[in-house]
Amino acid sequence: MCDQDHFDDDRKEYEFRGLVTRRQFGVLLGAGVAMLLPQVLDAVAVAESEVTITTPDGMCDAYFVHPSSGTAPAVLVWPDIFGLRSAFRTMGKRLAESGYSVLVINPFYRVKKAPTAAQGAATPIPELMPLAQAMTETTNMTDAKAFIAWLDQQPSVAKNKKVGTQGYCMGGPLAFRTAAAVPDRVGAIGSFHGGGLVNNNPNSPHLLAAKTKAQLLIAIAENDDMRSPNEKNVLKETFGPRAEVEVYTGAAHGWCPPDTSVYNEPQAEKAWARLLALYKKALV
Repeated sequence: MCDQDHFDDDRKEYEFRGLVTRRQFGVLLGAGVAMLLPQVLDAVAVAESEVTITTPDGMCDAYFVHPSSGTAPAVLVWPDIFGLRSAFRTMGKRLAESGYSVLVINPFYRVKKAPTAAQGAATPIPELMPLAQAMTETTNMTDAKAFIAWLDQQPSVAKNKKVGTQGYCMGGPLAFRTAAAVPDRVGAIGSFHGGGLVNNNPNSPHLLAAKTKAQLLIAIAENDDMRSPNEKNVLKETFGPRAEVEVYTGAAHGWCPPDTSVYNEPQAEKAWARLLALYKKALV
C-alpha cells in the first residue's frame, strides 16, 4: 500500500528541527495552505464540478475540472491516504489550467463520501488504515476501468490522445494498476512518494505496469529510499528508458501535497515540472 506509518515520524522530525509545531501545522491548514501553490503561467480558463461516477460497487464521489473550451487529454488522479480534499482539488485545478481534463476521485467511496479524513492531512494514520486495507487489486482495477470509461464520455476529453494517471503515497500502486487495467488507453504514469510499488509477488504493481507501454515518472522520497534502497534499482531495471526514476534529495515521504506537514515546495515544484514534461511527451 504505502508507507503510511512514516507520516507521523516525519512530522515529529520537522517539529524536532523547529520547522513546524503541531499547533502551527493546524493553523496552516485552517488558513488554507492548499491555496498557496504557485500560479500556472498562461493558465487556461477552467470549469469545475463535483461529480458522481457509477462503478460496479456503487457511486463514487469525485472532483472534475477541465479547460472551459475545446478538448484536452484526460488525467486520473489517485490521492494519498488522506483522500479527496481541498489540497487535491487545488492540485487538480492547477493541472487543468495547464491544459488537461482532470478527475480526482475519492478512493474510499465504498465506505463514505469525502472528506474521509476528519482532520485532513493532520489525521492520525491509524484512524485511516482500515480504509486503505479494505482496498484490493481487483477493486482498484475495476474502479480504474469505470473512471476512465466515464472520462471518455465527457465532451472535454480528447479521445484521440492517451490518458495520464498519477498517484500519491498509496495512490502510486493504484496508478500502476490503472495502466494495467486499461493498457490501450493509458500512456503515462506518475508516482509521487508511492509506497508498495515493488514486492515479491507475481502481481506486484511494477510487474503489472511493465506489461504496458506507458511512460513513467517515479519520484521517490529520500527517506523512503533509505528504507528500501534497492527499489529504485528494480524500477530502473524493469522499465528501462521509458521511466524517469529519481530520489528527491531532502524530500520526506508525503512531500508533494501542499497540506502535509512535510510539504517541500522546491522539490514539489520540481516533481510538478517533471510531470508536465511527461504528459507533454506521452499524452499524444
